[in-house]
Amino acid sequence: MAYQILSFLLDVIAGLFGGACLLRLYMQYQRIGFNNPIGRFVFALTDWIVLPLRKVLPAIGKVDTSSLVAVYLIELAQFGLLWLLMGRMGGLEMLPVLAIFGVLRLVISGLIGLMILYAVLSWVQADSPMADVIDKLCAPLLRPWRKLIPLVGGIDLSPLAFLVALQIAAIVLGYLQAAVLR
Repeated sequence: MAYQILSFLLDVIAGLFGGACLLRLYMQYQRIGFNNPIGRFVFALTDWIVLPLRKVLPAIGKVDTSSLVAVYLIELAQFGLLWLLMGRMGGLEMLPVLAIFGVLRLVISGLIGLMILYAVLSWVQADSPMADVIDKLCAPLLRPWRKLIPLVGGIDLSPLAFLVALQIAAIVLGYLQAAVLR
């Protein structure tokens, strides 16, 4: 029971900080300004790890490698702590692989959360800086889906289709992780 509680708490902490690093990476990639509540929140959560990494890791084009490495290091630390809590001494070579799967899982769950937030904000038609940022984050992701799926009675079903695709991706990722760990 104690292991499950600690595992859950580590997952929440790594999800919060790792998700903020991924959001920072995506916002910088999309050239979305950070002078808004979401941007300030992301900076507050990630500056401690991203800024020192930025001194040694240059960006590659529009990709902020320091944010990407930061989320990987957070996931690696999470799995390393879990490995120690389990009392295992061998098999450490799998930790980097587990961290990669952790990052991919975090990307999928972050996109799911972003889409749900987008859908809720679109229903209430919130006119706020936060709604504008969420819209700017989701628009490029939904653009290909909107080309495939027409409006149905004036309702945009592209976020639903994208959510279904993300759930399928999560299932495939889970099976792939299980196969790699065997």
